[in-house]
Amino acid sequence: MDRQQQIIKQAEQFVQEVHSGDGSGHDWWHIHRVRNTALAIARKEQADVFVCELAALLHDVADEKLNPSKEAGLLRVRSWLDEHVSDLSVIQEVMEIISTMSYNGGKNPPMSTLAGQIVQDADRLDAIGAIGIARTFAFGGSRGRSMHEPGQDFSDYDYRSRGKTTIYHFYEKLLKLKDLMNTRHAQKLAESRHEYMLRYLEQFYREWDATDEHQDEQTTTNSGDMSENRIF
Repeated sequence: MDRQQQIIKQAEQFVQEVHSGDGSGHDWWHIHRVRNTALAIARKEQADVFVCELAALLHDVADEKLNPSKEAGLLRVRSWLDEHVSDLSVIQEVMEIISTMSYNGGKNPPMSTLAGQIVQDADRLDAIGAIGIARTFAFGGSRGRSMHEPGQDFSDYDYRSRGKTTIYHFYEKLLKLKDLMNTRHAQKLAESRHEYMLRYLEQFYREWDATDEHQDEQTTTNSGDMSENRIF
C-alpha cells in the first residue's frame, strides 16, 4: 500500500468516527456516496483523483451544521491534514475546496479548481434525486421542521432558519442544483434526478390535497410545471 492509499484509509477511519450515529443525512454513507461519485467524475474529467477523494472524504467534517462554527470545523480538518499529509500543496487545495464548496444559500463564488468543482458536484448530486429527498426529510426531522405548511411564505427567512419547512427546501435549494453543476458528467446525472424530484413533488401535493384518486392524463403531462411553480 503506497502513502496515498494509507492516507485515504486513515481518512476513512477518521470520518467514520466523526459521523458515527448521525441522523441528519450527513452520515458516513453520505460521505461514501460522495467519494464514489467524485471518483467517477474525476476519472471522466482527468482530474487529480487523490485530491478529489481526500476532499470528498473530509468535506463534511467542517460543516457548520455539525460544529460550533465553520471556523472550528475547518481547524479540525486542518489539524488532521497537518498530522497525516506532508505535501503542503495537497493540504492547501483540500482546505480551499472544503472551505468554499458549500451551497450557503447560493452566495459562495464558483469553485476555482477542477478538483473543487468535481467534489462540489458530487456533494450536490447526493442532495437531489431519490437519495436527496430521503436526506432532506431526515435533516428536517433532525431539526424539528414541519414537512409542509400550505400558504406560508418563507422567502424572508434566513437560509439556515429552522422555522422553514422541508418542502420549502426543495424550492430554495434542491430544484436549483441541476443548473449549478460544474462538469458535463454531473450535468447529465443531475437531469434524471431533477425530474424525479419534480414527479415526487407532484405526487406529494396530490396526496396532501387528497386528489390522487382523481388525477388525469393532463395533470401528469404538466407535472413539471406544477411542481416547480407551486405556491406554498
